[in-house]
Amino acid sequence: MTTASESKARLKGVFNITVTPFIPGDGIDFRGLAENIERLLGLGFDGLLIGGTYGEFPAMSVEERATLFRRVFEIVRDRVPVLLCSAHSDPRVAFELTQLAAELGGIPMITAPFVSEVDDEHIVEFFRALAPASSSGLVIYNAPGIGITLSARLIERLSDMSHVIGLKQGDLNPTTIDELSNRLGGKIKLFCASDLAFLGPLSAGFDGLSSTNSCALSELILQCFRAMMAGDAHTATRLHSSWFEYRELARRFGQPQTVKAAMAYRGWAGGVVRPPLLAITSDQREKLDAVLDLILAPEERG
Repeated sequence: MTTASESKARLKGVFNITVTPFIPGDGIDFRGLAENIERLLGLGFDGLLIGGTYGEFPAMSVEERATLFRRVFEIVRDRVPVLLCSAHSDPRVAFELTQLAAELGGIPMITAPFVSEVDDEHIVEFFRALAPASSSGLVIYNAPGIGITLSARLIERLSDMSHVIGLKQGDLNPTTIDELSNRLGGKIKLFCASDLAFLGPLSAGFDGLSSTNSCALSELILQCFRAMMAGDAHTATRLHSSWFEYRELARRFGQPQTVKAAMAYRGWAGGVVRPPLLAITSDQREKLDAVLDLILAPEERG
């Protein structure tokens, strides 16, 4: 059984937010998922994040999520640390998925409960109640997209809990990043939740990055991250600028739709998105392909 301190020591570097390759109609393409994971590990990613927001967990049943967790661990075999998103609006389900994630050897990652009229005290009690579910610790996901943004002061309160070992921070307000880096750096591991704007948090002292677009631009985002962590901000900035046009399209067309379309362009098994998301249109795909042509060398296009 992995301890919280052992999990915390492994939380660093760039974690790929692995998309869930859904099959048209129903089901998950587990063969394609295995191929994607092997390619990602071969490229040198430090870890994986499975079943997250861009893994489309809200569109999956609890049973599907549990099966996904188990199948991923059959593939990975502890070669890298794996964050497993156990978020749910029902605290009982969140507890069960968190417990399963820990039993498998993963590191549970969870948002605040996304129900109406939740205040700070409710959130504190929610995360405290999860302590018995995970001997391997817990990573908080501060995800403004669910309708709740955790303040820096609330995160500091949560970090005092012994089972809280990390934070995936989606609120990238510079003042908040400054507060978190200087108040919590070294106490818990800090991950930037956005690969669209990660240079600032890394320069402020964050420990790592979780990246969805690295499913599409794997080598480029890895190089950019490695340069930044090596202190070569000039190279990191140049590399980050090189895929600006892609980021513009991703913001306009949505993620993970854009990522899955780019994966298909490169010959990766991205699969389809599930409702309520819609695939990008043929016109949008033409724009995306043209941008990818400019970014990727011929041998990187699949």
